[in-house]
Amino acid sequence: MKIRGWIAGMAFALAGVAPGQAADDKPYRVAGGNKVDKATLEGWRTWRALACERCHGAKQEGLVGPSLLESMKRLSKEEFKLSVLKGRPEKGMPNHDGSKMVMENIDGLYAYLKGRSDGAIQPGRLEELK
Repeated sequence: MKIRGWIAGMAFALAGVAPGQAADDKPYRVAGGNKVDKATLEGWRTWRALACERCHGAKQEGLVGPSLLESMKRLSKEEFKLSVLKGRPEKGMPNHDGSKMVMENIDGLYAYLKGRSDGAIQPGRLEELK
């Protein structure tokens, strides 16, 4: 029995999933469309502080930059991080790997934008889920 538990734990670890967490769990928690977990809230605050809406639109629908509502349906978390941290200079996307706020909140930023793309998080002001 102990070996079976160890094997299951290793399978979760290799898949990048914490024990007790399903592989298909969302990276965010949301209620009512505008109450989110602390990490996702910090991701939203990062979005706002960096003024990403200048290129991607206030509702992430795209302006001079692409619609993140669509892009986040295709990008893996690793591809997202690479795009944000290293940028896409050929397309006008600056790198943000020099930003302490981005480095500290990249997972929350991913969660926020994934939640928007999934339609679970509504545009506008967010609050912390209690």
